[in-house]
Amino acid sequence: MRAALEQAHLGLAAGEVPIGAVVVVNDEIVARAYNQPIAAVDPTAHAEVLALRAAAAEVGNYRLTDARLYVTVEPCLMCVGALVHARVHEVVFGAAEPRSGALVSMVRGHEIPGLNHRFTVTGGVLEADCRDLIQHFFRDKRR
Repeated sequence: MRAALEQAHLGLAAGEVPIGAVVVVNDEIVARAYNQPIAAVDPTAHAEVLALRAAAAEVGNYRLTDARLYVTVEPCLMCVGALVHARVHEVVFGAAEPRSGALVSMVRGHEIPGLNHRFTVTGGVLEADCRDLIQHFFRDKRR
């Protein structure tokens, strides 16, 4: 999660919402990303999606069945869909996102009937650090 937090800080420095993600396969980080929808002019350029794309390219397969994704904030429904399609093994997140979080907060998107894949979810890892970063960002934006 510390590596994901490093990515979130890079996103903050780039003027993006500070969310970072890393993909780990066999205890090795194979991809790192931070939110980039502003710079990329792409509403799908969330940290999770960018990390999945990079990981798939790195391992040579879009199915990441042995992968764990670490992300600083609970993923949205779009990202949960991508995680299901990538068939990740586990998602580990830092801070819950009460407005749009799609693993435990708003909806349990990975448990929707009819989906062809399920993954394990672990939340609250370095929660205070992840929550503080995102809260400070939005507090500063409102000023």
